Amino acid sequence: MGKEHKGTNITWHASRVSVTTREQLLGQQGYVVWLTGFSGSGKSTIACLLEERLIREGHPAYVLDGDNVRHGLNRDLGFSAQDRDENIRRVGEVAAMFSKAGVVAIAAFISPYAKGRQEAREAAGDDAFVEIFLDTPIAECEQRDPKGLYKKARAGQISDFTGIDGPYERPPNADITLHTERFTPPECIEQILQFLGSRHLLAARHTH
Repeated sequence: MGKEHKGTNITWHASRVSVTTREQLLGQQGYVVWLTGFSGSGKSTIACLLEERLIREGHPAYVLDGDNVRHGLNRDLGFSAQDRDENIRRVGEVAAMFSKAGVVAIAAFISPYAKGRQEAREAAGDDAFVEIFLDTPIAECEQRDPKGLYKKARAGQISDFTGIDGPYERPPNADITLHTERFTPPECIEQILQFLGSRHLLAARHTH
C-alpha cells in the first residue's frame, strides 16, 4: 500500500510481480546497506568496494552516492536543513525501490539526522535494512579532508557543515560500526560481509 500523498487523485498501483518472484529471478534477497558518518570517514570508498565485491560474487548491487545523486535526482536541492532532509527522504525511497527489485542498494550519505535514517529503514523494511556507522573521529576526517570541505568550513566559506558547526546525531544502535582510522577498507569490507552472512543476506535464492 502506498503512503498518504498531499495531492489529490493519486492512486497506488500494485505490481503484478511479487518481491519474491523478483528475488527468485536474481537469485538473492534485495536489501539496503546504509553508510552514515562524517565527510571524509570513508563512506564512498567502502560503498564502491562493497559494490565491486558483491557483484564479483554474483550479487547484483548498486551504489547511491551522496555527491552523485546531487548531479541528477537531487540537483534541485541545496544544503539547508530542509533540503538535506528531503535529500535523504528521496534517497531512502529510491533505495527501497532497488531492494524491492531484488538488488542490494548501497547508500553512502552523511545523513546526520536520526529521523531521516529511521525513515529510510521504514521505507525498506527493518529486515531489509543494514545501518553501518563509520565512527571515524572528526579530527581524522578533517586531516584527510579529501574534498577540501573542512578547510572551507573553517574559513567560513561553508556554513552548517556537519561536525564543525552542523549537528550529527550518532546512531545509537547501528548494525555495524566501522573504525576506518584503525582498519583498512578491505578489512572493513570483510567485517561487513561477515555481518551480512550472519543475517543470511548473502544466501542465494533458489529459482523454481
